[in-house]
Amino acid sequence: MGDFLKILRRFVPPYKKYLVLNIFFNILSAVLTLFSFALIIPILEMLFMGDAGVQYTYMEWGSASLKDVAINNFYYAAAFCKSTYGASTTLMLLAVALVIMTGLKTGAAYLSSHFLIPIRAGVVRDIRNFVYDKIVALPIGFFTSEKKGDVMARMSGDVAEIENSIMASLEMMFKNPIMIVVCLTMMIVISWQLTLFVFVLLPIAGLVMGRIGKRLKRQSLTGQQQWGALMSTIEETLGGLRIVKAFNAEHKMRHRFHDENQQFFRTSTRINRRQALAHPMSEFLGTITIAIVLWFGGTLILSGKNIIDAPTFIYYMVIFYSIINPAKDLSKAAYAIQKGLASMQRVDKILNADNPIKDPLQPKALPKGNYDISYRNVRFRYNREWVIDDVNLDIPYGKTVALVGQSGSGKSTLADLLPRFYDVEEGEITIGGINIKDFKVKDLRELMGNVNQEAILFNDSFYNNITFGVDNPTRQQVIEAAKIANAHDFIMESEEGYDTCIGDRGCRLSGGQRQRISIARAILKNPPLLILDEATSALDTQSERLVQEALDRLMKNRTTLVIAHRLSTIAGADLICVMHEGKIVERGTHDQLIALNRYYKRLVDMQKF
Repeated sequence: MGDFLKILRRFVPPYKKYLVLNIFFNILSAVLTLFSFALIIPILEMLFMGDAGVQYTYMEWGSASLKDVAINNFYYAAAFCKSTYGASTTLMLLAVALVIMTGLKTGAAYLSSHFLIPIRAGVVRDIRNFVYDKIVALPIGFFTSEKKGDVMARMSGDVAEIENSIMASLEMMFKNPIMIVVCLTMMIVISWQLTLFVFVLLPIAGLVMGRIGKRLKRQSLTGQQQWGALMSTIEETLGGLRIVKAFNAEHKMRHRFHDENQQFFRTSTRINRRQALAHPMSEFLGTITIAIVLWFGGTLILSGKNIIDAPTFIYYMVIFYSIINPAKDLSKAAYAIQKGLASMQRVDKILNADNPIKDPLQPKALPKGNYDISYRNVRFRYNREWVIDDVNLDIPYGKTVALVGQSGSGKSTLADLLPRFYDVEEGEITIGGINIKDFKVKDLRELMGNVNQEAILFNDSFYNNITFGVDNPTRQQVIEAAKIANAHDFIMESEEGYDTCIGDRGCRLSGGQRQRISIARAILKNPPLLILDEATSALDTQSERLVQEALDRLMKNRTTLVIAHRLSTIAGADLICVMHEGKIVERGTHDQLIALNRYYKRLVDMQKF
């Protein structure tokens, strides 16, 4: 219950107004329930006791306790009506009063739910927003250790479970305790001896239910983790379907999926069976409690000590029975909440994840015009081994510097440190003589444009993909950027021109076309610093020529850091750095490195061969 209250304290405060109204109408509904049930006593007396009842006279208000005066005058009015209009008419009026009271009670109950709905829907909306905002804010390094399918499962399945369990239980958690407290108060007023006996029985039943609920939470956590693994397998299958089919691995993927699905089936079966036990268990325990109270109350009546009379005992049992259903709903809610808490625990792994890429407390302004980049004794590692080991590199503003070397030598990592996708562990990187950690992350990345080996596009129009990340560009600016990127012609040949949707990840385009769209996006942003990560390595010769022409236009008058496998594309770079095992082992122009006849020369010769 403590974890549930923590969730409420985190997410409910913006909806305090609705919560107050919900509690008010829950209290009103509970009080009206008591008054509507109270009308049962005179109806029973009139039906079964006839004129054998006590004769009542009118009492002045204040002449006795409020309870005694109210009960006496109510019975006096009923007796007067009976003697004046007859028993049948009086019974009809009592029945009408019962209907009216029930109508008011159900109206108050509806209003309590009416004001709870915005809380339930709003909290779930807020959790989704918080999770998505955190996913966008977290560094790339967080997702290298997390399966994408599992993150999606937390965003979808776990949040849905929170909605279906915790939020669906809000009404039970706010309504039922109020009903139980109000009814118990009335039970104490009617007979404290009988109620004291009830207080001994109820905690025993609650203890039994609580022990079952704790085990449910543990199993639910396992189930959600297995659901995340299942989602990961689906995501990997869809993403790699071409390879699955090419290697005839359908049976292998089917076997893997079926095994994971079978594990999830077993766990979810255990969870649902245990949850299904809540209602029968609570009903059985409730029946035992009612039976014991019936025996004890009947004994008090038969003893003749006038502790409680028969009609009042019936009213007492009606009130007590009205507690049983809320108690059962409360136990079901407790089961559902245990499932939801397991999901909340998984969602919290994202919400509570630390983001090491932070803005400084006192950020510095970007240098105007001076964008010289310097790597000073930079070291970085993902796990134990240093991926970048004591690198020193100066990139003057307006120059093109290329990084070459074998795969895994640290080229892409060195480039990723510049926009702070990762932070250096030792040393520093400066722009204009200022450590990049002293800038706001947003301001730092505003200086840079990226064109990667895999053109990352979105399932949207050409226009929206090119303008991605640029505020309020004119259509003419977009067209100019597309022309510079050699993309305008094939865009205009499409069905709706710049408004044509390019499909998921640009699936309707060729590799060269996708790359030219990403170049147009970088051109429109017009950044002073440019990072090209193997932008032409996956293209055919003709597409490479068109893309290279676009890149040459893009690189004019700006600092460019190029990562390349095709050495022919960087022969004109101002500086070429050869990386090997995280270190820069050679640096110079193309001709200088050829003359050294070492690493670079061997790379060139291998590509010629």
